[in-house]
Amino acid sequence: MPSTNPLFAKQLLQWFDKHGRHDLSWQTDRTPYRVWISEIMLQQTQVTTVIPYFERFMDRFATIEELAAAQTDQVLHLWTGLGYYARARNLHKAAKVIVETNGSSFPDTVEGLMELAGIGQSTAGAIAAISMGVRAPILDGNVKRVLARYHCIFGWPEQSTVKKQLWEIAESLTPFERVDDYTQAIMDLGATVCTRSKPSCQDCPFQLDCGAHQQDRVTEFPGKKAKKTLPVKSVTMFILQNVRGEVLLEKRPASGIWGSLYSLPESAKPSLIPKLMGASIDNGADNESEELEKIRHSFSHYHLDITPVRILASKLDEIAETDRWLWYPLDHSLEVGLAAPVKKLLSKLAENS
Repeated sequence: MPSTNPLFAKQLLQWFDKHGRHDLSWQTDRTPYRVWISEIMLQQTQVTTVIPYFERFMDRFATIEELAAAQTDQVLHLWTGLGYYARARNLHKAAKVIVETNGSSFPDTVEGLMELAGIGQSTAGAIAAISMGVRAPILDGNVKRVLARYHCIFGWPEQSTVKKQLWEIAESLTPFERVDDYTQAIMDLGATVCTRSKPSCQDCPFQLDCGAHQQDRVTEFPGKKAKKTLPVKSVTMFILQNVRGEVLLEKRPASGIWGSLYSLPESAKPSLIPKLMGASIDNGADNESEELEKIRHSFSHYHLDITPVRILASKLDEIAETDRWLWYPLDHSLEVGLAAPVKKLLSKLAENS
């Protein structure tokens, strides 16, 4: 399908050549592997947050073979704090598939890439366009915002009819030449100029053509999802320390919140201290307990209020490590994935020790 507006790509690329970002960590060597890792990390996460994670990840897993051979806990350890941990599990799963069934070579089509775990159409398009030069449209959050404003597309972008319209526009605008730079350019424009709040319209190459800007309605696009008041859940997390100062962690199930990550034993009832491995941790005279400062961790669909309770109990040394339980040193020397609030609690505990 030929571009219906070749001037759009021309103006965008002229802007990108002068003002775009050209020195991001993953731009220096645009291999499918590096672009894939960066695109997965960048999903719902800002560039400034991703950069140090990407660099650490590449230092540890420089090739897809190294990633495929890694233990899940090692992958999750490097992902700790980045959130949306299903991304890391899918990344690891896809790496194994690519190495074991495709000779370590990435599929060279959007359709082939989409067969891999965790890769949707937009991510597949970005990988194909940036690393292989394949003409493929993308539609991440930044691109949705640019196109919705430029064409005054009403409605929430995730609504099926709106998304379909945006995909059609993205397809029509994607050029055949310099598609790698074009793909990076349109993401850059949305991330640095056509931002969600306080867009810099005076710096935009499309300020004379943008429908929303011409109508002085930039902040109305794209449409927003109807806001809901998030429910609040409460939980008590127990920081159980042995005589060596190590903290007992429990590996969570593979599915659900913090899947396959290590977390603190918890209870919905503050007075109920869990029985662990047959060792009952009661409030006896030889035990010490201390309620620490509460913290709130917010998910996309609810807030979680956490009450940490630190317990020093003589019977804790009866608890042996298994596939489920782990004694974790506060120096973070073990390479396991930690739930974000747990890492925060343990780091604070280490500072005060």
